Amino acid sequence: MTKHIFVTGGVVSSLGKGLTSASVGLLLERRGLRVRMQKMDPYLNVDPGTMSPYQHGEVYVLDDGSETDLDLGHYERFTKSPLSKLSNFTTGRIYSSVIQKERRGEYLGATVQVIPHITNEIKSHVMQLAGPDVDVVITELGGTVGDIEGLPFLEAIRQIPLDIGKENCLFIHLTLVPYLKAAREAKTKPTQYSVGQLRTIGIQPDILIVRTERPLGRENAEKIALFCNVEKRAVIEETDKEITIYEVPVGLAENGLDKLICEKLSLPIGNLNIDDWKGLMNTIRNPQHEVTIAVVGKYIDHRDAYKSIYESLSHAGFHHKTRVLIKRIEAEDCDSHDLDQLLGHVHGILVPGGFGYRGIEGKIKAVRYARENKIPFFGICLGMQCAVIEYARSILGCKDANSTEFAEDTPDPVICLLEEQKTVSDKGGTMRLGAQPAVLKEGSLARKAYGKAEISERHRHRYEFNPAYRDRLIEAGMIPAGTNPSGSLVEIIEVPKHPWFVAVQYHPEFKSSPLEPHPLFRDFVGAALQRQRGSISG
Repeated sequence: MTKHIFVTGGVVSSLGKGLTSASVGLLLERRGLRVRMQKMDPYLNVDPGTMSPYQHGEVYVLDDGSETDLDLGHYERFTKSPLSKLSNFTTGRIYSSVIQKERRGEYLGATVQVIPHITNEIKSHVMQLAGPDVDVVITELGGTVGDIEGLPFLEAIRQIPLDIGKENCLFIHLTLVPYLKAAREAKTKPTQYSVGQLRTIGIQPDILIVRTERPLGRENAEKIALFCNVEKRAVIEETDKEITIYEVPVGLAENGLDKLICEKLSLPIGNLNIDDWKGLMNTIRNPQHEVTIAVVGKYIDHRDAYKSIYESLSHAGFHHKTRVLIKRIEAEDCDSHDLDQLLGHVHGILVPGGFGYRGIEGKIKAVRYARENKIPFFGICLGMQCAVIEYARSILGCKDANSTEFAEDTPDPVICLLEEQKTVSDKGGTMRLGAQPAVLKEGSLARKAYGKAEISERHRHRYEFNPAYRDRLIEAGMIPAGTNPSGSLVEIIEVPKHPWFVAVQYHPEFKSSPLEPHPLFRDFVGAALQRQRGSISG
C-alpha cells in the first residue's frame, strides 16, 4: 500500500514547509522510492490564479495548465515527482466539488456538513495520488496549526490513519524554536504549544523538524521530545541556511531524517545517493565568477512574486560556476531615475511578466537601454511584449505603438488580445495556460540554446504578438525565432544584431532546476558572464 506523509507547520508562517517537503521528497527518491507530492491550501479561492502577487507571490503553472501555489515550484526543482491538477487543491475547490455533488443529488437528501462531506472530499483528493506505482505521497498543509480555515484539513488527515492504518501514515510537524537575545537562550514553549494544539485535534506528530537560528543543543532537544511526546531521535534540527536553500536536504540527511522515515513507515532503506547534490553545494560555496543581473519588474517589493525567475538565474549561475547577484529594480524607477546609474554597471537585464499598465513605460525604457547599450537582454511574457513595443516605437517609428491591454485605441497594436480570448469574461483559469509546442528557427539563439528544433513550454497570458506587424518587424531586424507549429503565433523574438537579445512569450522559469538549468537562462547568464569579462561591450 502507498504510504502517506503529512507535513504541517506551527508557531509562525513562512517557516519553509514547502522546502522541507521538497527536501524529504528528494531524499526518498534518492533512496529509490517512487514519490508523489501535493499541497493543500486552506484559502477559499479555487486556485491562486486571480490572487495578487503582493499577497500570494508567483502563480506556478504546470504542464496541464493548472495555476498552483509557488511551493509546487520547490517540488519540481527538488524532485522528479510528476505534478498535475491533483497536486494542489484549496478549500474553494473542495467546497465547489461538494456543492456540485449536492446539486446533482449525490448525497441522497442528506444534510451536507463539514464532517463527513467536506472531510471526505479532502480525503478523496489526497488518496487520488496513491496507486500501485507510488511508494510515498507527501502532502503539505498550508498555513499554521491554529488557523480556523485549516481545521477541516487537519480533521481529514486525522481520519486517514483510521481508514488505511496508522502504519501507513506519518505526521511531520515543522515548528520554530526562537532565540531570545535578551535572555540569551532558545525558547521551546512555542513548539510545545503548537504540538499541543495538534494533539487536541487528535494528531500526534511522529517527527518534529525544528527551525532554529542557532544549534538546538541536547538539553533543548530532550525537553522538546519529553513535552511533545516524540522520540529524542525524532527531533530533527534544521538551522537557517546562510548560503542557499539547496543545503536543506543535505542537512536533513545528515540528521538521519530520511532513514528515520523509512524505518517508521517500514519502507525499504536503499542506499542514499546525493553525491551530485553535495557536488552542487561545493560549486555554490566556491564560485569562480560573479555577474550582476538587473530584474526590472512590477512586484519587486515582494520577493516571492518572481521566485522561480530568481531561482532559475541561480541555477544558470551554478552551471557557469558563477555567483549571480540580482539587482531588483522597480519598473517605475526607470521613469524617474537616471538609467546609467540604475543599469550602467549590470551585465544583463531581465524583464519579467506581470499584468496591468503600472510600470510598463519603465520596462520599455529598460528594454531600450539594454538594446542600445548591447547589454544581454532576456524578456519573459510581458517582458517580450515590452520588447516588441519598444522596437516598434524606436525602429519602426510607430511612436504610439502599444498593447491593447494598456491602450485599446492605440493606432499600432503590436500586441493584441488572442482571438479566442475575445469572448472570455471570467478571469480564473481562462488564459492560455500550460504546455504549448513551439518550432525554433534554424540559426537562432533559441535553437542553439535548446539544441533541438521543437520544444514545449508553459504559458500564462491573454495577449500575443500581433501577426499584422510581423513582416515589418522582420524587415526592421527583429526576427520570430520561435512560433507555434502552425506559424500563426510568435513565441520567441530575437534581434540578431545584438550580442544576446531574446524574449519569449512563455515562462521558461517553470522548467529549471539546480542540476538542470533552463537552456535560455543558462545562455543568458553565459552572455552576461562574457560581458563581465569584457568580450561584450556597449
